[in-house]
Amino acid sequence: MTAPTRRQERLDDLLDLARARHAGYLRDLEELVSLDSGSYDAAGVNRVADWVERRLDRLGFAVERVRFPPTPDGHRTGDALVGRRRGRLPEPAGGRRILLAGHMDTVFENGTAAARPFRIDGSTAYGPGVSDDKGGLLAGLTALEILGQLGIDAYDELVLLATPDEEIGSPASRPLIEETAAGVHVGLGLECARENGDLVIARKGVADFRLTVTGRAAHAGIEPERGANAALAAAHLTVALQALNGHWDDVTVNVGVVRAGTRANIVCPQADLRIEVRAATRAGIQRVDRAIREAAGQPGVPGVTVEVEQLDMCPPMEDTSASRRMFDHARNAARATGIELGAAATGGVGDANLIAGTGVPVLDGLGPVGGADHTPQEWLDVAGVPQRIALLADLIASLGKAGRT
Repeated sequence: MTAPTRRQERLDDLLDLARARHAGYLRDLEELVSLDSGSYDAAGVNRVADWVERRLDRLGFAVERVRFPPTPDGHRTGDALVGRRRGRLPEPAGGRRILLAGHMDTVFENGTAAARPFRIDGSTAYGPGVSDDKGGLLAGLTALEILGQLGIDAYDELVLLATPDEEIGSPASRPLIEETAAGVHVGLGLECARENGDLVIARKGVADFRLTVTGRAAHAGIEPERGANAALAAAHLTVALQALNGHWDDVTVNVGVVRAGTRANIVCPQADLRIEVRAATRAGIQRVDRAIREAAGQPGVPGVTVEVEQLDMCPPMEDTSASRRMFDHARNAARATGIELGAAATGGVGDANLIAGTGVPVLDGLGPVGGADHTPQEWLDVAGVPQRIALLADLIASLGKAGRT
C-alpha cells in the first residue's frame, strides 16, 4: 500500500478539524443569519462586523476597521474590516500574501431574519444570507482557525477583507478593496460554490452607459418638418444596440431604460438611454464601447446628435492561466476528499471582480455549496461544509509559498 503523501496527511488533519468544528459552525451560522444586515442598514451590518472582528481578534489577526463617508446620494454604509496575520515566510524568503474576501451585507430588509428565521431541514440550512455570503464568510474564518490549530504558517501574510456593500456594487468600499488587493499575490473569494459544487473561475465585467439624444422641438401638427425627433432616433439606436448581441462570444448588450418626450403634440427634443454591457474580458467591453459610439454617430434622424457617457465600469474577473493553476490545486485537494470540482464562469459580478481588476489572480466560490441567492428559498448544504472548509484551508496552505501559482 502506498504511504500517504504529506499533503494528503495535512488534508486529512484539516478535514478532521473541520468535522470537529461542524456543530460550532452551525451555531455561529445561526447567530450571523439572525442579524439583519441589508446593505442600507449600516447598524445591522456593523453588528455583523462586531462579530467578525471579535473572531479575527481571537485568531490573532491585527484588525483595521474602516468607516466610510456617506455616498454621493447621502447613504452611509456599514464599516469594513481588514484583518492581517503574518506568517513565518516573509516575501524575500518565498512567502506569499493571500487575500480572502467576503461580504457582510445581504439584499434583505430589516425584519427578514425574524420573519424567516434560520432553520435546518435535513442537510440543508435556510435563512436570509445563509449562502450569500454569511455561510462563505464564516467558512473563511473557520478555515483560518483550523490552519492556526495545526500551526500552518508557511506564508508571508494572510489578509481577510469583509465588506459592507457588495450587494449594491461596493460604491463605498471599492477604493479599499483595490488598495487592499495591491501587493497581494493571490485572491480567494468566499462567495459560496455554485449549486452543483463548481468553483468560479471567471466573472463578467459590467459597464454602464448613458446616451443623451438631442433633437429639436416643433409643433407636431403645424410644422413637424422643423423638428428633429429624438424619440425616433432613440428607437433606431435601441434596435441597433440590441442587434450587437451575438456579434462576439461572452458579450451581452441590454438597453434597459429609454425615456423620451413630454407631450404627444411636440416633436420630441430629447431622449435618454441607459445601457448595460457585460463581457468576459476587458477587450470585449472595449469592442462594445466602440460599437456604441459608432452607432451614436449615425442616429438615423437628421438634426439629432447623441452624447455617449460611460457611467461606471466593474472590471471582469478573467479566466487566466494563473487562476487555472489555483483551480488545479483546489481540484486535486477536492479529489482527495471525494469531491469532483468543475470551474464555472458566471455573468454575476462581485468584489472578486475588483480584486481581479488590480491584476491579482482570483479564484471564487470557495464557500460551501448554496443557491437561490436573493430569494426566500436561499439555502446552504450543511452536510458538505467540513469538506469545503478543509478544501479552502488546504488551498491557502498550498498557495502560501512562492511558485505555487
